[in-house]
Amino acid sequence: MSRQIILDTETTGLDPKDGHRIIEIGCVEMVNRRLTGRNFHEYLQPDREIDAGAIEVHGITNAFLADKPRFDEIMGDLLDYLRGAELIIHNAPFDIGFLNHELRLVNAKHQPLTDLCAVTDTLRMARQLFPGQRASLDALCKRYEINNAHRTLHGALLDAEILADVYLAMTGGQVNLLLGGEEDNTSGSVGGAGIRRVTADVSRLRVISASGDELAAHAERLSAITKAAGGKCLFAPDA
Repeated sequence: MSRQIILDTETTGLDPKDGHRIIEIGCVEMVNRRLTGRNFHEYLQPDREIDAGAIEVHGITNAFLADKPRFDEIMGDLLDYLRGAELIIHNAPFDIGFLNHELRLVNAKHQPLTDLCAVTDTLRMARQLFPGQRASLDALCKRYEINNAHRTLHGALLDAEILADVYLAMTGGQVNLLLGGEEDNTSGSVGGAGIRRVTADVSRLRVISASGDELAAHAERLSAITKAAGGKCLFAPDA
């Protein structure tokens, strides 16, 4: 089973070294390239002011976060959810850096997240696929004709959902495979027709055994070949 988690965060600012914190975590689960609906989403109280520039990006305010849990309260559930999965992240060093910072604030000796999960950076993938071209999430949506008109501000869960579509398009354009009698209920799929298993009604072939005269004629023919070949014939029973 291939389990992948598309993950995004929103933060109070740009660098955890300046004391900035995570204020939203959004995760979308995908198993064998199919979205499961088992998502993880939390807003977090950062215990510090959010930079004005950050609020312009995501629209999240300190007043909105006043009654939200702190990272240490949701850390156990988050790690249980992420453990063992492959994380799909756009600009992974940013999100992984913030997540590791939060883990170390709870426990200075906590192992980095990359010890628990593999990480794939879709920003790096996009730059390799399209060198010299824009590789933002919005640019990729435009390139792959993925509708993100509902995205007026950044949001961790919304961006994770969009990134899931982008990742599937980048890695083959396949959103799901339909087998047997399944119906395609997936909206916003990229690619088109699925794959269906077809059962053919094929009758069993008749087996006709050689008659005695045919076997005798065959043996006579092999004897002639053996004689002509100087006593060697690959098809003769004693060869």
